[in-house]
Amino acid sequence: MNVNVGLWDKLSKVVIFLLFVAALTAVFFWYLPLIQWNQNYRKRLLSYDAEIGRQEKVSHQLKVSIDAMQNDPKTVERLVRERLGWAKPGEMVVRFQGTAAGANPRR
Repeated sequence: MNVNVGLWDKLSKVVIFLLFVAALTAVFFWYLPLIQWNQNYRKRLLSYDAEIGRQEKVSHQLKVSIDAMQNDPKTVERLVRERLGWAKPGEMVVRFQGTAAGANPRR
């Protein structure tokens, strides 16, 4: 007597495959919040790296400015003339006043 078990064999393989797919789907949805947290963390990390780069540029500019103020007398003289309005003896200081934004100058 030959019994045809081919149908049950095929059905059991399909069920095992579907259980495997269901398990993979469950693991994916289980780790989905962790994946999203990791993506957000990487975005923040990239933005912090960009901010560090900008701050390093500012730091370099400030160091150059401090070095110029400490070692270059012409820089000190220029800043004193610009910001304090000082002049050497015998020079005349001329100051210009700008008009307010949107105001019509008088003629």
